[in-house]
Amino acid sequence: MIASKKEFFGGVGLFIGFVIVLIIFFSPVFGGKNGLDYLDNLYNSISKGSAYYIPKVKEECEPFKGNSVNVTLAMADKPHAENTAKLFKASGAEVVITGATLKVSGDLGMILGNCLADADAMYINDGAKISGKYGYDEKRAMFNWWKALEETERDLKRQKKFKEAKIVALVVKKAVESSYNYYKIEPQKISDRWGIVIISLLFYVIYTLLYGFAIMFMFEGWGMKLEH
Repeated sequence: MIASKKEFFGGVGLFIGFVIVLIIFFSPVFGGKNGLDYLDNLYNSISKGSAYYIPKVKEECEPFKGNSVNVTLAMADKPHAENTAKLFKASGAEVVITGATLKVSGDLGMILGNCLADADAMYINDGAKISGKYGYDEKRAMFNWWKALEETERDLKRQKKFKEAKIVALVVKKAVESSYNYYKIEPQKISDRWGIVIISLLFYVIYTLLYGFAIMFMFEGWGMKLEH
Protein backbone atom coordinates (compact mmCIF):
# COMPACT_ATOMS: atom_id res chain seq x y z
CA MET A 1 0.00 0.00 0.00
CA ILE A 2 1.19 3.52 -0.80
CA ALA A 3 1.83 5.49 2.38
CA SER A 4 2.03 8.92 0.71
CA LYS A 5 0.50 9.21 -2.75
CA LYS A 6 1.76 12.77 -3.24
CA GLU A 7 5.36 11.79 -2.56
CA PHE A 8 5.12 8.50 -4.49
CA PHE A 9 3.60 9.98 -7.65
CA GLY A 10 5.96 12.94 -7.41
CA GLY A 11 8.79 10.44 -7.60
CA VAL A 12 7.07 8.67 -10.53
CA GLY A 13 6.83 12.00 -12.34
CA LEU A 14 10.52 12.68 -11.79
CA PHE A 15 11.37 9.19 -13.04
CA ILE A 16 9.26 9.68 -16.17
CA GLY A 17 11.10 12.96 -16.75
CA PHE A 18 14.39 11.08 -16.33
CA VAL A 19 13.37 8.51 -18.97
CA ILE A 20 12.20 11.19 -21.43
CA VAL A 21 15.50 13.06 -21.14
CA LEU A 22 17.37 9.75 -21.53
CA ILE A 23 15.50 8.98 -24.77
CA ILE A 24 16.21 12.47 -26.14
CA PHE A 25 19.86 12.25 -25.10
CA PHE A 26 20.36 9.02 -27.04
CA SER A 27 18.51 10.29 -30.12
CA PRO A 28 20.46 11.81 -33.05
CA VAL A 29 19.35 15.37 -32.33
CA PHE A 30 22.80 16.91 -31.79
CA GLY A 31 23.84 17.58 -35.35
CA GLY A 32 23.02 14.02 -36.39
CA LYS A 33 24.70 12.52 -33.32
CA ASN A 34 23.31 11.43 -29.99
CA GLY A 35 24.33 13.28 -26.84
CA LEU A 36 26.89 10.69 -25.78
CA ASP A 37 28.72 10.78 -29.12
CA TYR A 38 28.54 14.58 -29.22
CA LEU A 39 30.08 15.01 -25.77
CA ASP A 40 32.62 12.25 -26.40
CA ASN A 41 33.81 14.05 -29.54
CA LEU A 42 33.82 17.38 -27.71
CA TYR A 43 36.02 16.20 -24.86
CA ASN A 44 38.31 14.27 -27.22
CA SER A 45 38.88 17.42 -29.26
CA ILE A 46 39.52 19.48 -26.11
CA SER A 47 41.97 16.92 -24.74
CA LYS A 48 43.78 16.81 -28.10
CA GLY A 49 44.21 20.57 -27.93
CA SER A 50 46.21 20.18 -24.71
CA ALA A 51 48.11 16.94 -25.44
CA TYR A 52 50.58 18.07 -28.11
CA TYR A 53 53.93 16.96 -26.66
CA ILE A 54 55.81 16.24 -29.90
CA PRO A 55 57.97 19.43 -30.00
CA LYS A 56 59.19 18.78 -26.44
CA VAL A 57 59.90 15.13 -27.26
CA LYS A 58 61.91 16.23 -30.31
CA GLU A 59 64.12 18.32 -28.03
CA GLU A 60 64.69 15.36 -25.72
CA CYS A 61 65.71 13.19 -28.70
CA GLU A 62 68.36 15.63 -29.92
CA PRO A 63 71.19 14.28 -27.69
CA PHE A 64 70.73 10.83 -29.24
CA LYS A 65 71.77 11.92 -32.72
CA GLY A 66 74.98 10.09 -33.55
CA ASN A 67 74.11 7.28 -31.12
CA SER A 68 74.39 4.09 -33.18
CA VAL A 69 72.22 1.12 -32.23
CA ASN A 70 71.85 -2.44 -33.44
CA VAL A 71 68.58 -4.17 -32.61
CA THR A 72 66.71 -7.31 -33.58
CA LEU A 73 62.96 -6.97 -33.92
CA ALA A 74 60.40 -9.77 -34.11
CA MET A 75 57.40 -8.85 -36.27
CA ALA A 76 54.12 -10.74 -36.67
CA ASP A 77 54.86 -12.01 -40.19
CA LYS A 78 56.98 -11.33 -43.28
CA PRO A 79 54.64 -8.72 -44.88
CA HIS A 80 54.57 -6.87 -41.56
CA ALA A 81 58.36 -7.02 -41.40
CA GLU A 82 58.72 -5.72 -44.97
CA ASN A 83 56.39 -2.77 -44.33
CA THR A 84 58.14 -1.95 -41.06
CA ALA A 85 61.53 -2.07 -42.78
CA LYS A 86 60.42 0.88 -44.93
CA LEU A 87 60.13 3.02 -41.79
CA PHE A 88 63.73 2.35 -40.78
CA LYS A 89 65.12 2.69 -44.30
CA ALA A 90 63.49 6.13 -44.53
CA SER A 91 65.36 6.92 -41.30
CA GLY A 92 68.73 6.16 -42.92
CA ALA A 93 69.13 2.82 -41.14
CA GLU A 94 70.32 -0.45 -42.62
CA VAL A 95 67.79 -3.27 -42.41
CA VAL A 96 68.16 -7.00 -43.01
CA ILE A 97 64.92 -8.98 -43.27
CA THR A 98 64.93 -12.66 -42.36
CA GLY A 99 61.39 -13.99 -42.49
CA ALA A 100 59.46 -12.03 -39.86
CA THR A 101 62.61 -10.75 -38.13
CA LEU A 102 64.37 -7.41 -38.71
CA LYS A 103 67.97 -6.62 -37.89
CA VAL A 104 68.27 -2.84 -37.77
CA SER A 105 71.49 -0.82 -37.58
CA GLY A 106 71.35 2.95 -37.53
CA ASP A 107 71.45 6.30 -35.78
CA LEU A 108 68.89 6.25 -32.94
CA GLY A 109 68.39 10.02 -33.13
CA MET A 110 67.62 9.86 -36.86
CA ILE A 111 65.27 6.90 -36.41
CA LEU A 112 63.33 8.69 -33.68
CA GLY A 113 63.41 11.94 -35.64
CA ASN A 114 61.76 10.27 -38.62
CA CYS A 115 59.19 8.64 -36.35
CA LEU A 116 58.39 11.99 -34.75
CA ALA A 117 57.98 13.61 -38.16
CA ASP A 118 55.41 10.95 -39.02
CA ALA A 119 53.69 11.35 -35.65
CA ASP A 120 53.55 15.12 -36.17
CA ALA A 121 51.89 14.70 -39.58
CA MET A 122 49.44 12.21 -38.08
CA TYR A 123 48.64 14.58 -35.20
CA ILE A 124 47.65 17.37 -37.58
CA ASN A 125 45.56 14.87 -39.58
CA ASP A 126 47.90 14.88 -42.61
CA GLY A 127 47.76 11.13 -43.10
CA ALA A 128 48.29 11.45 -46.86
CA LYS A 129 51.86 12.57 -46.19
CA ILE A 130 52.61 9.30 -44.40
CA SER A 131 50.78 6.97 -46.79
CA GLY A 132 52.52 8.67 -49.73
CA LYS A 133 55.88 8.28 -48.01
CA TYR A 134 55.61 4.54 -47.37
CA GLY A 135 53.07 3.38 -49.94
CA TYR A 136 50.47 2.03 -47.54
CA ASP A 137 47.80 3.13 -45.05
CA GLU A 138 48.93 5.79 -42.58
CA LYS A 139 47.28 4.15 -39.56
CA ARG A 140 49.03 0.89 -40.40
CA ALA A 141 52.32 2.79 -40.66
CA MET A 142 51.87 4.30 -37.20
CA PHE A 143 50.89 0.93 -35.79
CA ASN A 144 54.08 -0.48 -37.30
CA TRP A 145 56.08 2.30 -35.62
CA TRP A 146 54.42 1.43 -32.32
CA LYS A 147 55.19 -2.28 -32.64
CA ALA A 148 58.75 -1.70 -33.91
CA LEU A 149 59.63 0.75 -31.15
CA GLU A 150 58.15 -1.55 -28.51
CA GLU A 151 60.47 -4.27 -29.80
CA THR A 152 63.36 -1.79 -29.98
CA GLU A 153 62.86 -0.78 -26.35
CA ARG A 154 62.79 -4.44 -25.30
CA ASP A 155 66.02 -5.25 -27.16
CA LEU A 156 67.82 -2.15 -25.87
CA LYS A 157 66.94 -3.14 -22.30
CA ARG A 158 68.33 -6.60 -23.02
CA GLN A 159 71.56 -4.89 -24.11
CA LYS A 160 71.45 -2.82 -20.88
CA LYS A 161 71.15 0.40 -22.88
CA PHE A 162 68.63 1.86 -20.49
CA LYS A 163 68.92 5.53 -21.49
CA GLU A 164 68.24 4.63 -25.09
CA ALA A 165 65.33 2.40 -24.10
CA LYS A 166 63.85 5.21 -22.00
CA ILE A 167 63.83 7.74 -24.84
CA VAL A 168 62.25 5.16 -27.18
CA ALA A 169 59.51 4.52 -24.61
CA LEU A 170 58.91 8.28 -24.34
CA VAL A 171 58.46 8.61 -28.10
CA VAL A 172 55.98 5.73 -28.10
CA LYS A 173 53.91 7.13 -25.24
CA LYS A 174 53.98 10.86 -25.97
CA ALA A 175 54.04 10.85 -29.77
CA VAL A 176 53.13 7.58 -31.50
CA GLU A 177 50.21 6.58 -29.29
CA SER A 178 48.73 10.07 -28.98
CA SER A 179 48.97 10.80 -32.71
CA TYR A 180 47.34 7.47 -33.55
CA ASN A 181 44.54 7.84 -31.00
CA TYR A 182 43.76 11.45 -31.94
CA TYR A 183 43.93 10.97 -35.71
CA LYS A 184 41.17 12.84 -37.59
CA ILE A 185 39.99 14.61 -34.43
CA GLU A 186 40.03 18.41 -34.75
CA PRO A 187 41.66 20.00 -31.67
CA GLN A 188 39.86 22.68 -29.68
CA LYS A 189 40.78 24.82 -26.71
CA ILE A 190 38.60 24.55 -23.63
CA SER A 191 38.56 28.37 -23.46
CA ASP A 192 36.70 28.38 -26.80
CA ARG A 193 34.03 25.91 -25.59
CA TRP A 194 33.75 26.79 -21.90
CA GLY A 195 30.00 27.42 -22.19
CA ILE A 196 29.07 23.94 -23.44
CA VAL A 197 31.56 22.36 -21.02
CA ILE A 198 29.90 24.03 -18.01
CA ILE A 199 26.42 23.15 -19.32
CA SER A 200 27.42 19.49 -19.83
CA LEU A 201 28.85 19.24 -16.31
CA LEU A 202 25.77 20.86 -14.77
CA PHE A 203 23.56 18.54 -16.81
CA TYR A 204 25.43 15.51 -15.49
CA VAL A 205 25.03 16.63 -11.86
CA ILE A 206 21.37 17.65 -12.19
CA TYR A 207 20.45 14.53 -14.17
CA THR A 208 22.07 12.27 -11.58
CA LEU A 209 20.18 14.07 -8.79
CA LEU A 210 16.94 13.74 -10.77
CA TYR A 211 17.28 9.97 -10.83
CA GLY A 212 18.30 9.81 -7.16
CA PHE A 213 15.40 11.92 -5.92
CA ALA A 214 12.93 10.03 -8.13
CA ILE A 215 13.91 6.71 -6.57
CA MET A 216 13.97 8.19 -3.06
CA PHE A 217 10.51 9.76 -3.35
CA MET A 218 8.98 6.60 -4.81
CA PHE A 219 10.33 4.40 -2.03
CA GLU A 220 9.47 6.86 0.73
CA GLY A 221 6.00 7.37 -0.72
CA TRP A 222 5.65 3.62 -0.75
CA GLY A 223 6.37 3.64 2.96
CA MET A 224 9.97 2.46 2.98
CA LYS A 225 12.31 4.62 5.05
CA LEU A 226 15.93 4.32 6.07
CA GLU A 227 16.28 4.39 9.84
CA HIS A 228 19.29 4.47 12.11
